[in-house]
Amino acid sequence: MTSSPDQAPVVADLSETELIASFAPLLPRGRATLVPTGDDAAVVAAPDGRFVVSTDVLVEGHHFRRDWGTARDVGARAAAQNLADIAAMGALPTSMVVGLVLPPTTPVAWLLDLARGLAEECAPLGVGVDGGDLSAGEQVVVAVTVHGDLEGRAPVLRSGARPGHVLAHAGVLGRAAAGYAVLAAGLPYTGDPDTAAVVGAFLRPAPPYAAGPQAADAGATAMMDVSDGLVRDAGRMARASGVEILLDPVAEALAPDLARLEPVARRLGADAAAWLLTGGEDHGLLATFAPDRPLPPGFRRIGTVRAAGPAGPRVVPSPADAAHVTALGWDHFRA
Repeated sequence: MTSSPDQAPVVADLSETELIASFAPLLPRGRATLVPTGDDAAVVAAPDGRFVVSTDVLVEGHHFRRDWGTARDVGARAAAQNLADIAAMGALPTSMVVGLVLPPTTPVAWLLDLARGLAEECAPLGVGVDGGDLSAGEQVVVAVTVHGDLEGRAPVLRSGARPGHVLAHAGVLGRAAAGYAVLAAGLPYTGDPDTAAVVGAFLRPAPPYAAGPQAADAGATAMMDVSDGLVRDAGRMARASGVEILLDPVAEALAPDLARLEPVARRLGADAAAWLLTGGEDHGLLATFAPDRPLPPGFRRIGTVRAAGPAGPRVVPSPADAAHVTALGWDHFRA
């Protein structure tokens, strides 16, 4: 089904070659790109001799809704959640490829804005969008694969936390979960700065990309992206490292975050502390450091690591926060 002459064009009105020609000029060329999009494959420099790679998928109706945000938001978010994974290894992102599934009725203008959103997130970091694939389907799917350069560093894994280490976090917590709650409730938000800010955090997360390599240089022993909630992801780190992670009380360790979320929680009758502990998709960085190491800029202490007890490797919220942990966080198949 194509549009009539007096309607805005949809992707079915153009050939694949014409579609690519319409959005390819909008995509940035990265600092490491040697052969950009246009050939059968791109060529990207890997001076370290290794490259870091990660992939994620955004599915319409599951991860985003077109009536909640713009195509630029979707593009920026798809890029951000992948770029954060690279930073969490202590690497700099360099190159990205994107696979798109589009219903034939998708407006061409929406596709172009998606490309602009990708570019807005990637270009400031020197990351190239170096190719991908297009296909028709029943719903929009954005599949992103990103590569990164360790620049000679050892990768920082989830498995390096040891008893006595300090648990620290860079970035924000709970804001994306609060924004999702606002949108899901249909709550007006444009006239309220607190509510508008959390909706913006859901639509366009802002991971602290530079903090990843900085943490690696500062001696981080373990690190990961917090995509599925603090409790769930800290539990993954604990299991990978064979330790127990004890979280500090939210009211102390995350007091500014709690204060920022409480006005929104009151509007919704929700639990701000639960958003901090179990809300995902902010894409901050969780890391551990030896106790004699100063934390790098942007990180704040939120817990400690101790030897696993009889219950085995796990994360233990503060007793003051146990009532706020009614779920572990985001799960793709139980959301």
